[in-house]
Amino acid sequence: MKKFILTFLTLAATAVGAAAQDAVTIEMTGNDQMQYDKKEITAVEGQKVTIKFKHIGKLPKAAMGHNVVILKSGTQIAPFAMKCAPAAANDYIPEDEESKSLIIAHTEMIGGGEETEVTFTAPAAGEYPYLCTFPGHFGVMNGKFIVTAK
Repeated sequence: MKKFILTFLTLAATAVGAAAQDAVTIEMTGNDQMQYDKKEITAVEGQKVTIKFKHIGKLPKAAMGHNVVILKSGTQIAPFAMKCAPAAANDYIPEDEESKSLIIAHTEMIGGGEETEVTFTAPAAGEYPYLCTFPGHFGVMNGKFIVTAK
């Protein structure tokens, strides 16, 4: 019986460890100086990724809103951001099918003191750009989502 219990506990611990490797939580912040605290974030392909994003500034969303938008590999940030600028009614996420097809995941737009999160599955190994789509922020609020192979 002791052997059975030890075997069961070993299997349970292994399963918990594997589940932890299958998920990652990334905490990011943005501020009133248009800066993310991270220029690179990482995950493993197929991993469940949760991005917890907090705006640590004080300015409201209308003046200094921020989000995190992860784009498909190879997407040019500037042309994509230009399509976001007129989409104020949709928190600066473009609604045309071509633009929507370039988005892997995105948080909602938030203002100072607010926080949000998004959960998605990491795509295939590679580098994926991310940015804030509030007008004019993409030039400094951008980075790389690096996905490694299993």
